Amino acid sequence: METASYINFTFILFIVLFITAYYWYPQDKLDFQGCSESTPCCTSKNRFSSNSGLASETQIHKLKVGTPQHPLDPLTVREINKVRTILSSYEPFLSSFPPIHFLSLDEPDKQRILGWNQGDPLPPRKALVLALLNGQSNVLTVDLELSRVTSHEIKLGAGYPMVSMDDISAAIKVAASHQELNQSAIARGVPLSELSCISPSPGWYGPDEEGRRVIKVQCFSSQDTVNFYMRPLEGLTITVDLDEKEVVKFIDKGRGIPVPKATNTDYRYTAQEKPPEMEPLNPISIEQPKGPSFSIENGHIVKWANWVFHLKADQRAGMIISKAMVRDSETGVLRSVMYKGFASELFVPYMDPDENWYFKTYMDAGEFGLGATAMSLVPLNDCPRHSHYIDGIFVSSDGKPYVQPNMICVFERYAGDIGWRHSEVPVNGFEIRESRAKVTLVARMAASVGNYDYIFDWEFQTDGLIRIKVSLSGMLMVKGTTYRNVYQIPKQEEMSIPLVSENVIGVVHDHFITYHLDMDIDDTNNTLVKVHLVKEETLPGESPRKSYIKAKRETVKTEEDARIKLKLYDPSEFHVTNPSKRSRLGNPAGYKIVPGGNAASLLDHLDPPQKRSAFTNNQIWVTPYNRTEQWAGGLLVYQSRGDDTIAVWSQRNRNIENKDIVLWYTLGFHHVPCQEDFPVMPVVSSSFDLKPVNFFESSPILRAAPFLEKDLPVCRPADGRF
Repeated sequence: METASYINFTFILFIVLFITAYYWYPQDKLDFQGCSESTPCCTSKNRFSSNSGLASETQIHKLKVGTPQHPLDPLTVREINKVRTILSSYEPFLSSFPPIHFLSLDEPDKQRILGWNQGDPLPPRKALVLALLNGQSNVLTVDLELSRVTSHEIKLGAGYPMVSMDDISAAIKVAASHQELNQSAIARGVPLSELSCISPSPGWYGPDEEGRRVIKVQCFSSQDTVNFYMRPLEGLTITVDLDEKEVVKFIDKGRGIPVPKATNTDYRYTAQEKPPEMEPLNPISIEQPKGPSFSIENGHIVKWANWVFHLKADQRAGMIISKAMVRDSETGVLRSVMYKGFASELFVPYMDPDENWYFKTYMDAGEFGLGATAMSLVPLNDCPRHSHYIDGIFVSSDGKPYVQPNMICVFERYAGDIGWRHSEVPVNGFEIRESRAKVTLVARMAASVGNYDYIFDWEFQTDGLIRIKVSLSGMLMVKGTTYRNVYQIPKQEEMSIPLVSENVIGVVHDHFITYHLDMDIDDTNNTLVKVHLVKEETLPGESPRKSYIKAKRETVKTEEDARIKLKLYDPSEFHVTNPSKRSRLGNPAGYKIVPGGNAASLLDHLDPPQKRSAFTNNQIWVTPYNRTEQWAGGLLVYQSRGDDTIAVWSQRNRNIENKDIVLWYTLGFHHVPCQEDFPVMPVVSSSFDLKPVNFFESSPILRAAPFLEKDLPVCRPADGRF
């Protein structure tokens, strides 16, 4: 039976994640395009010039031939090819070149980076490599200057590197050749040519699941729709041994559950048969007659207003912000805020103990990679006009480089928000109306991890604030059911998972995103300070007031004291300060973390998925800087058992007072699906802020200029209205 043709790979998102074609910027990609003078909209000045700060032709050539300009720049195509050559001649790999599961810059020591200045020679370039050989995880360091492997460790504990495209393709082919799968699909009325399969990670559920690298395969019907996620073959799960390439377990207990219909599941614009029931929206865009205000030097150094930072793509983290500095509002000197920030891990547990669902407790960064699953952004929809796009350069399992084009965009945002304002009623003779528009700079990427899309924003404000936001969209992971409406469900009030369409249940689940935030406020010697808000009661006769709130400061000295659960009725602020850097008033310079909407994991701490994701046990952790402690769930996450997480590291209870410290913050969502999430989910977002506190001597945006009519073009609609 020709099973390979039965799987419609067009609909498997992972197939397009590892693009092997060699791709580079066209010249006009970096050109900020304005409107034509022949159209009714306004024109923008072209910023593609030698003094604009954007990549010049010479700089583009350097990027193509592989010349890093900064110690933190990602490995170039030339460097990746050299690493592959070195590994190919490495003695342990001579007989069999191992699959490469991760290859990235092995960043130089932090102190060396902090001491480096533009124009200095670059520190030696090295690569960190995770490879699998004979079922074992190999961690190697390759020195590009010495042209040899300088470190090689075989990890004997639990856990493997993230899966590769080859792993996923092989697993689906193994499943497709399994006769029982084909028989089940046909019995359910699904043509084999319309079968689409995905490969969920298996998690870890005790010693019985150790000793072999496995993956699950589940299938859907893509007949009459591209949105195959809404048409599951419920109760059908195949477990595949990735190394032996064989089926080790087959479950088929859902043949009595109908495959949901394809009606109204296609989310593409071209598939919609009628317009939305609303007044039409005219196209909208901000215009910048003088061009954007930001520049990107050498492909990675972003300069905007009072901010400078290094930006790069990463195969695992997706997007990394490094060496973020803001200009002092009085002296004009650039001051350090954060050495490194990125999304360290995602944990997505589904709340169904069913045999075909219990294992769906994903850790997306460490199992699949946020950069590896990042698609090209859609101009004018993912990113507005005048955006600048950055590619990711990653590595496939054969060690060869490939380019993930247009993976990150950088743009200025203005949405009518206000930076500051004040008006005075002219009672006292002052008739004042002062207001300043808020314009911000955003660095964005979007990862499509299977059915879910995650949009990651780092937003920089001129008042020194950094807003980190995560937005969720995409498709639900749904469960088939015999029920077509709630009236068929006995004991409706006891049903814990909602019906979102006929024969379709939206399974309740969570999303947790843990950020690694290496804060360096004016240097590396930082301290966490809890500012506890406590109620104080007045003495009898002291005041007409009965109570008030006091802010009590407490210096946090150890990791144990820095394990923090947010409490609405026992609130605190959390400041990262530099005790040796004081304002003119004597206050220590600092930044505070300002939580937004959040959620906490409710799973039992002994539940296997919670053991693996113990970094979600608290919303805030603080650890001393350690270059080996980058990933909240550990270096090797796939089938890990939770013995290399923040929860384990912090048990050492190290001193964190006046030290180089890392702040970890977890942003969470509970998701109880509803009909509005079908067939595609409107975006839901949450965020947190890093806000200056006594960092500046006064408001850093006091002298910001207002927008005036003369500074902006007059744009008129084509039909002459208004």
